[in-house]
Amino acid sequence: MRRLIGILVIGLLSFGFAIAVGAQNFVPPLQLHLTYPPLQHTTSRERLFFIGTAPKDGNVSINGKPISRSDAGHFAPSLPLVLGENNFEIKYVSSAGDRNSERLINVKVLRESRITLPPQNLGFIEKSLFPTVDIARQPNERICFDAIATPNATVLVRLGDREVPLLPRRRNIQLPPNSSVLTGNNEATVESPSGYYRGCTTFEIASKLGQPEYEIRLGDRIAKQKATGKVEILSPKNIQVAEITAIAADARTGASTDFSRITPLPQGTKAVITGKQGDWLRLDYGGWVRKSMTKLEEVEVSPRSIVRSINTKQVVNKNQNNIWTEVTIPLEVAVPIAITQRDRLFTLTLYNVSAQTDTISIDPNSIINKIDWVQTEPDKVTYTISLKPKQQWGYKVRYQGTNLILSLKHPPLLASDSPENPQPLQGVKILLDAGHGSNQDLGARGPTGYPEKDVTLITSKLLQTELQNLGAKVLMTRTDDSDVLLEPRVNKINQEEPTLAISIHYNALPDDGDAINTSGVGAFWYNPQAEDFAKFINTYVSKKLNRRDYGVFWNNLALARPTTAPSVLLELGFMINPVEFEWIIDPQQQKLLAKTLADGVTEWILNAAK
Repeated sequence: MRRLIGILVIGLLSFGFAIAVGAQNFVPPLQLHLTYPPLQHTTSRERLFFIGTAPKDGNVSINGKPISRSDAGHFAPSLPLVLGENNFEIKYVSSAGDRNSERLINVKVLRESRITLPPQNLGFIEKSLFPTVDIARQPNERICFDAIATPNATVLVRLGDREVPLLPRRRNIQLPPNSSVLTGNNEATVESPSGYYRGCTTFEIASKLGQPEYEIRLGDRIAKQKATGKVEILSPKNIQVAEITAIAADARTGASTDFSRITPLPQGTKAVITGKQGDWLRLDYGGWVRKSMTKLEEVEVSPRSIVRSINTKQVVNKNQNNIWTEVTIPLEVAVPIAITQRDRLFTLTLYNVSAQTDTISIDPNSIINKIDWVQTEPDKVTYTISLKPKQQWGYKVRYQGTNLILSLKHPPLLASDSPENPQPLQGVKILLDAGHGSNQDLGARGPTGYPEKDVTLITSKLLQTELQNLGAKVLMTRTDDSDVLLEPRVNKINQEEPTLAISIHYNALPDDGDAINTSGVGAFWYNPQAEDFAKFINTYVSKKLNRRDYGVFWNNLALARPTTAPSVLLELGFMINPVEFEWIIDPQQQKLLAKTLADGVTEWILNAAK
């Protein structure tokens, strides 16, 4: 999805007028307008908000019930939904009671069940039969077979010479989506388990077992159906290795993008394949990667290495005006890695290795105090790097042949941190990303239809000017209404290696959010090196401008993931809140916000760089 978090891309609907969307020249609607939902909408949520506006001089009702509006005429009520079809009539009538001024918008909302319902006739829900894609597992690895089928029946699955009974699941726990954290509805629920079946077993012998065949019996009736995926049990004698061919392969905790990211694997990494699921490969250290990011080969021996001496040195990147401490770890093969960060500690874990590390050289000009290591498991070594600076400023990692190169960024070199210096940010490079852009990516929209992409550009340009006046070199991912995809935005951060990267956004909510009562500024970070800035700038802005503090969140966002700099994504108010929207589009408030952000950035950098 083009949107960065669980935020709605709100549709634009209008009645009898056009909207001019062009920064400060915005013209408000003259009649009844509905921004969200669209006239035909489908959701699985129990509630839905209606975002729109109408002239102040009049009344708006939904299904005959008057709704409250802001002083500017905007509305955002949340209304309950029943399962199935819900019809809503939104009506505006002028206060004069003139029938010619009456306007109507009709909306049809289909609320679907959050769970897949079992079939009414004897049989199975086809997409519920495991596996839906081809899988491969290790001998004696537990495999569970799932089915959604007619309730109160006898269900089994046949595979090879095995017949596995499937029993009704006693409880069907529904986990909330990640976005539920943003609306405060983060609780698991227990749904009716009727029609959900599961059975588990293991297979000892390597073989290609083919497609499982499911059978259901109810009285004297029988139905059978095969799963779409095949099952294979891998042979321990045929060792297959995956080598990462992408510059950095996203590693996940499971076999889809629904699973969480773990440390990316650098190009050249090699590991044994221990499982397959569709287009995903499970590697021996536990992570899953896409097959398209690898090349495969058959080997006789698993790739393993010993690790001996470690060397560090200072490296100056004159083009980027950065200084790095480079840690070199020679290996026999490029092995999988994992990285964690805590305050002044940087932890690097190597898999499929045995330590023979007796000598470590630390450059006195580096930012490293010391390096400790421990062989935590027979095939895993963890190196803990103690750092001198109180704030981490970024890192990058790569394989150069079979040498693992870890680069740790030094604090920025400030021209002067004197309070009297009118340009305290000289020598500091800051990258600003104005979220969204173009008619292909409008972002969230306010009650009038005004798009997020316009106000993010306004704020970013104002902030650019403020930061440049303070001496900073400011880079922009876009300076006009261009359609810039996520990948080039992220690439620019990695290529430029700025002191700080900030992505500017304005917020919305999932369908079941409370648009009227949700407001405030928020910040999102992913890598621990960005946590302190995210917390600082969010508190700074909310206090200085007397805005509600929506919160600081750890979130797996593309523009928060770059490791070469502290990277944060700011949500500077809610487009869908009828009152806060007016503050968001006020030119004077935009200037004040930019000035406050610049002051906060300056204060944080000067303190963190000491």
